[in-house]
Amino acid sequence: MASGSLFDVPQEAYEPLAARMRPRNLADYLGQEHILGAGKPLRVALEQGMPHSMILWGPPGVGKTTLARLVANVCDARFESLSAVLAGVKDIRAAVDRAKMDRAQSGRRTILFVDEVHRFNKAQQDAFLPHIEDGTVIFVGATTENPSFELNNALLSRARVYVLKSLDNKALLEVLNHALHDEERGLGRQHVVISDDVKDIIVQAADGDARRVLNLLEVATDLAGEGEVTREILEGVLVDNLRRFDNKGEAWYDQISAFHKSVRGSSPDGALYWMARIIDGGADPLYIVRRLVAIASEDIGNADPRALEMALNAWQAFERLGAPEGYLAIAHATVYCASAPKSNKVYLAMKAAFEDVRSNLSHEVPMHLRNAPTKLMAELGYHKGYRYAHDEDYAYAAGESYFPEAMEPRKYYQPSDRGLEHKISEKLRWLESLDAQSANKRR
Repeated sequence: MASGSLFDVPQEAYEPLAARMRPRNLADYLGQEHILGAGKPLRVALEQGMPHSMILWGPPGVGKTTLARLVANVCDARFESLSAVLAGVKDIRAAVDRAKMDRAQSGRRTILFVDEVHRFNKAQQDAFLPHIEDGTVIFVGATTENPSFELNNALLSRARVYVLKSLDNKALLEVLNHALHDEERGLGRQHVVISDDVKDIIVQAADGDARRVLNLLEVATDLAGEGEVTREILEGVLVDNLRRFDNKGEAWYDQISAFHKSVRGSSPDGALYWMARIIDGGADPLYIVRRLVAIASEDIGNADPRALEMALNAWQAFERLGAPEGYLAIAHATVYCASAPKSNKVYLAMKAAFEDVRSNLSHEVPMHLRNAPTKLMAELGYHKGYRYAHDEDYAYAAGESYFPEAMEPRKYYQPSDRGLEHKISEKLRWLESLDAQSANKRR
């Protein structure tokens, strides 16, 4: 075979940069100091060669797969990997059989790594339980979703959950520089020319994802060839780059929660930021408007009834205008709702009414509140004694009860002193004074 042929090049050279740069020991593993720092329980367990079953929960590109491989390396265990996207119960059984065989032949333990474990259904998750229980495998599951919602309790009770965080810019820059200077696995032999400003752009665009840093760097250096990685080259790479946003995962709920809390907390600037993040990430803008409609009733209520109108108008405007012009209508409603006086008194009143109804008997409607459309119903006393409010002073039937006879009247709605509810509160207090006068006259 001729020297320098294609077959002389190590197979590793064809791996993506992100795969080649996986840390090989704990010292090279960047980030996650909250679980792997000196003296932390997981770090101590691994250094002592005593791994345990675990769930690694975190966003993409933070090192879940890498950490699972390090667990195997540090503890001299065999590494077995499954993807929940492709594997089934048959594959699980085969992996377990290999683990049993290896344990019997060499005495080595097996780290069974399951990527995207949340994609397994309950039966598939249950298939691991006896083998975790008897020590056949040390289970390591990776997920981007909240384990509390996606994994069954039996599996969670047998594995410790570790939360992995997005890498900060300092750690991402370290990852990038390591790849640039590593002559064995990285780009060190290519002597890549890249300015600090361009590095910063790559780090910002990676959005906490180490794998994305390396992928962007690799594509940019390929395009640059033997020249410098310039801002223009990088802009071409980043044309279709999107911030991380999974509209079916944890990031979705976290960002929607942040948006709702910003509006409730009367922070128009914070609300606009999260609105922009959500839309920029590819979510349906109408979901934000639907959330605003809910906020207008739940968190603003009668303190400013116009908020509900604003939210509904934004919905209609976006449906007519579309993107991007319709974004302004959403922003308009977002700022209005965030700036409006807040009251959850209607929400609390409704909640109390439902609780009352569900915890009591279904009392009959009082006769005077029933309609009497027929002669028979009138003869039976339907509608008898009803006081027509418009015929009363101030259009108010003072002292009248609108609750079932077996119930004491309730006061579910207690208006706040904010916004329009201040006026509503004054009106209700005045009506209560009329009720008191009516009661005094009856005595």
